[in-house]
Amino acid sequence: MNDMSPRPVSPPEMSSAEALHPKERRSRRFAWIGMAASILLFGASLVVLWHIVSEIDVNELKSAFTAASLRQIGLAVLFTAISYGLLTCYDAIALRQLKLQIPYRTTALASFTSYAVSFTLGFPLLTAGTVRYWIYSPKGVSPGRVASLTVIAGVTFWLGMALVLAWSLISKADELASLVYTHIWMNQLVGLGAATFVVGYMIWVSIQRRAVKIQGWKLELPGFRLSLAQILIGAGDVCAGAGVLFVLLPGGHNLSFETFLAVYIFAVMLGVASHAPGGLGVFEATILLALSNYPREPVLGALLLYRLCYYLVPFMIALAILGAYEIRNRIRSARLAFKPDEGDVELGG
Repeated sequence: MNDMSPRPVSPPEMSSAEALHPKERRSRRFAWIGMAASILLFGASLVVLWHIVSEIDVNELKSAFTAASLRQIGLAVLFTAISYGLLTCYDAIALRQLKLQIPYRTTALASFTSYAVSFTLGFPLLTAGTVRYWIYSPKGVSPGRVASLTVIAGVTFWLGMALVLAWSLISKADELASLVYTHIWMNQLVGLGAATFVVGYMIWVSIQRRAVKIQGWKLELPGFRLSLAQILIGAGDVCAGAGVLFVLLPGGHNLSFETFLAVYIFAVMLGVASHAPGGLGVFEATILLALSNYPREPVLGALLLYRLCYYLVPFMIALAILGAYEIRNRIRSARLAFKPDEGDVELGG
């Protein structure tokens, strides 16, 4: 006798795209967007690199190298290494605030490459964020967390810069007044304003947990201890970056490092405000204007060497590292794709 009871009808098979959870589909979409942005960024980097290299005057470069001693170049390389080393701490602090466990080698890779690229291309929130997403996303870091990390790292930079600016303007107000033709009280007032900002921020984040909202996106800021670390690391980075150019300046300028710090910070701030790649042109013009009492050609040579040491060389190294990183990932993905499943068993005939 046949079984006439109704049999369950299997649901129609869903395609792999339909079977994905909405969050998984969104994650894949972000992955494709991130990959496309990374490719565009890498291409733009190569174009900018070509323009920078093509515009360098070989004779000026030779003159700058001839004028600079081995000691000056060695110190510039040392300060560059210190600055970029401290920049890796920016990401480390941000990751700790976000409670993300990422190996330091990954943190150092993401930090160095993102800053080396963003310093040259400009638009740090976009360029640095894209590079960071490229490296952090395989570790499970979401685009929102990458954006939060980039913002926290930016806060570290500005806090450190504000502290150093306050110290320089207050302690060397008279020297700056004669250098840039301002009044002593004006320099001190700006310095006190920067110091008040730093102290006020520290008090603000110390009273209770603080969070800011940016277009509906909530970001919790670091507390007192991490903010203090941010300020000290940011200040050290700014001093190291300024030290690169300071040691390359021609001798006999009788300019103290504390005084030069204020000039350097203002040049960096104007360069950031201009949105020019690396503040190119704006930074140099500000330095030349502030140091107009000194011979122009040696200062130009120092600025050229500074661009080469602090921007161009790290930028080229970062591009090489990112290229090698992507090639390694492609090779690893290819190996996994051709690797047989562990459950597959060959049946003997």
